[in-house]
Amino acid sequence: FKTGAMSYGSISKEAHETLAIAMNRIGGKSNTGEGGEDPERYVPEPNGDSKNSAIKQVASGRFGVTSNYLVNARELQIKMAQGAKPGEGGQLPGAKVYPPIAKVRHSTPGVGLISPPPHHDIYSIEDLAELIHDLKNSNTQARISVKLVAEVGVGTIAAGVAKAKADVVLISGHDGGTGASPQTSIKHAGIPWELGLAETHQTLLLNDLRSRIVVETDGQLKTGRDVVIAALLGAEEFGFATAPLVSLGCIMMRVCHLNTCPVGVATQNPELRKNFTGDPAHAVNFMRFIAEEAREIMASLGFRSIEEMVGRTDVLESTRAVDHWKTKGLDLSAILYQPDVPETVGRHQQIPQDHGLAQALDITTLLPLCAPALERGEPVRETLPIRNINRVTGTILGSEVTRRYGAAGLPEDTIRLTFRGSAGQSFGAFLPPGITLALEGDANDYVGKGLSGGKLIVSPPAGSTFVPSENIIIGNVALYGATGGEAYFGGVAGERFCVRNSGAIAVAEGVGDHGCEYMTGGRAVILGQTGRNFAAGMSGGIAYVLDVDGDFPRRCNTQMADLEALDDLSEREEVRQMIRRHAEYTGSRRALDVLERWDEVAAKFVKVLPRDYKRMLQAIRRVEESGLSGEEALLAAFEENAKDVSRVGGG
Repeated sequence: FKTGAMSYGSISKEAHETLAIAMNRIGGKSNTGEGGEDPERYVPEPNGDSKNSAIKQVASGRFGVTSNYLVNARELQIKMAQGAKPGEGGQLPGAKVYPPIAKVRHSTPGVGLISPPPHHDIYSIEDLAELIHDLKNSNTQARISVKLVAEVGVGTIAAGVAKAKADVVLISGHDGGTGASPQTSIKHAGIPWELGLAETHQTLLLNDLRSRIVVETDGQLKTGRDVVIAALLGAEEFGFATAPLVSLGCIMMRVCHLNTCPVGVATQNPELRKNFTGDPAHAVNFMRFIAEEAREIMASLGFRSIEEMVGRTDVLESTRAVDHWKTKGLDLSAILYQPDVPETVGRHQQIPQDHGLAQALDITTLLPLCAPALERGEPVRETLPIRNINRVTGTILGSEVTRRYGAAGLPEDTIRLTFRGSAGQSFGAFLPPGITLALEGDANDYVGKGLSGGKLIVSPPAGSTFVPSENIIIGNVALYGATGGEAYFGGVAGERFCVRNSGAIAVAEGVGDHGCEYMTGGRAVILGQTGRNFAAGMSGGIAYVLDVDGDFPRRCNTQMADLEALDDLSEREEVRQMIRRHAEYTGSRRALDVLERWDEVAAKFVKVLPRDYKRMLQAIRRVEESGLSGEEALLAAFEENAKDVSRVGGG
């Protein structure tokens, strides 16, 4: 049994933690949702309870996805879509982004957050396989699951998910979904889990893939009878969300998106949260009753285990309730169809997926090499060759640092590895503090994905004759979802550079289209041309673009951001220091030229500053000048900003 993916932000801290405690007590799994999780919850309570959610979700927004978050999971779930609103992204209004939520999501209080509709590192089934591989490297002990929505053709997609080496596939029905989703989506998108589940199970059987993957379903499961029917249609695991929330006091007011939930379940308002009366025992009792009812029905059918029941549609029949004149044209035989496959074809998961970790460069070379740093914190320096078949380099090493030393990692540059050659995809993904990876050569897509405090340097090989500032040195979607650290690229980056960056400092000598898309934090310095649609959806952080030709405004999306001159002297110095470090690390001729002519060139920098972010920074500055500091200042600024926004919006 599992609870559904509801983020901290969509529901209150109390509701989120109560569900986690309840599921940990009974050996089930709770799900973080896509909003990250407070690291304090990873430590068990004195009484033995744990608030740590076993399933950590990785959605398109990558909120709160750090190395520490990934290492503390038993299952990592890639959210491809949501039952209530398939094909849509998520949105958390600025009024719900209270300071504690912003901290967990590595964003700015009071600034609305957008989850893009697609994952920007998934445009094909091969890309999904890459993300599954990346996450398995980030936590070798966790299962990797993929959440799909029940729809026509979902079976074919599930077969692709199984081939992409996922351990679990979740089929989510259209009935589920938080009340915070748009009403049109809740009522009119997706199909019932029964249809999606039956199609998935049958397709996996026909392709002899069913034995390699666990199938799970959710979407308004409420009774033991629902569980048994789901098992007979092909599921081994079952998710509940609405019903456990009701057991904790939810009264289905359907105002989840308004921050006005009167019982403290789906609100961040401190006064309303005091009304929360839920207790872990309530959810535990609910789950026990579900299990007992399921056991009784199983006994009446003669089954001893869930595995025996999986796919046994022969014991299901359509009831008289369906025998109605309105349903005369319905043919349910497709749901109950039993594929004609040999006895040797497994009908439930029996064979573990081979994720190919034994051949990873981290396992064969980096972990033994860095043992002195891991065990005793001693510095390690080494130069190694790398080829494009070496994917996700440094991630298993980084996860081991995080597992041993927590989010703080090791002191800067404790491990410094220099690679020569062409790096494969996801070079330096989820790298924690204390590790520096330098690459003399070039790198494929997804460099520094989820960077968590580490340092990345990519520079052209010694003796190269091309002009770095005119040539691509790293692929697309670099620093996707980065939460901290530094990255210096001595050449041009591909498309969607710094997409959803929320804390890393990055310098590149040019970028492709859609640079700094959906960025919510951090700093980016671009010492050259940008592609079109720069700063689309950018709601935080600051980008500094060197606009020598004066045509950057035409290529920048100013829907959410303003363009300003770099006039502030302290800010100019901050940018100069970033460029100085870039020159020092990469030997960039372009950076050295900018530094030599700094007084002349500084005037050509354009500062890209999101409007919501600017308003919040000004509010923080005002309350700090009044004598407040730290979290008090953030909360006061958040409340002041919320009043300003409601006044402007007529709220």
